[in-house]
Amino acid sequence: MNNFSLGKNVWSYVVLIGISLFVIMPLSVAVTQSFMTNQEVNRWPPKLIPTEPTLDSYEQVVTQEDIRLDLWLRNSLIAASGYTLAVLVLCAPAAYAFARLKFPGNNIIFAILLVTIMIPQQVTLIPNYLLMRDLQWLDTFNALIFPGAANVFGVFLLRQFFIQIPAELEEAAVLDGASYFGRFWHVILPLSTNALVALGIFVFLGHYNDLFWPLIVTNSLETRTLPVGLQVLNSSYAGNFRPMVLAGAILSTIPILIVYILFQRRIIQGVMLTGMGGR
Repeated sequence: MNNFSLGKNVWSYVVLIGISLFVIMPLSVAVTQSFMTNQEVNRWPPKLIPTEPTLDSYEQVVTQEDIRLDLWLRNSLIAASGYTLAVLVLCAPAAYAFARLKFPGNNIIFAILLVTIMIPQQVTLIPNYLLMRDLQWLDTFNALIFPGAANVFGVFLLRQFFIQIPAELEEAAVLDGASYFGRFWHVILPLSTNALVALGIFVFLGHYNDLFWPLIVTNSLETRTLPVGLQVLNSSYAGNFRPMVLAGAILSTIPILIVYILFQRRIIQGVMLTGMGGR
């Protein structure tokens, strides 16, 4: 039995190592090729390690006039931060209502909301675009922040957490004359810091990396987000200056890596929260 368990563990580690190598290999190739010259990248057979490492690609991507990584990074951070704040402000009260208020159709409405998660973004693209046009929000931060702020995933995650909080804590607040809002503000929110932070991280990372919607609603250099800028960079330079495109992609991942390193524990907690059962 012990030998069987040992063999099972060994194979588990072998599979995990294989999957890790499969995931890491493309990133490793991108990093090494970003330090190569364009001639070396296009040489056959290809090399994994640069013969003479150079920082020319990084210098070009930073100094090129039509490449504004600093501006695009700022736009992405502003849009992602604003969107995250809007999601938390809208989703927390909605989640509390579904978790605590016993109104007719509570579970049915919540189930319908969950079904909307399966609707592809492309289905609502044209109506949302027309709405942005009518509001004159095209090519502005408003179009990057407010659409989709009523995030169903956020409502689901916070509801799953709120229903785990003992109702007795709120009953004590009721005896003190607290209203629904008072209970939500003074009891539920202080106990939900972990859930709110986890949701904020998920939402921030997802919006920071979003390409499809910003590509539709922005068309000027000043309002492009980082993913859109990288897409334009790839379209313009991938044929002749692939190391420069890879250098831009590597630089764009640094903020995300910092977030993952700093909030790794919170991200794991968020994954655990999504698995909580409801009542």
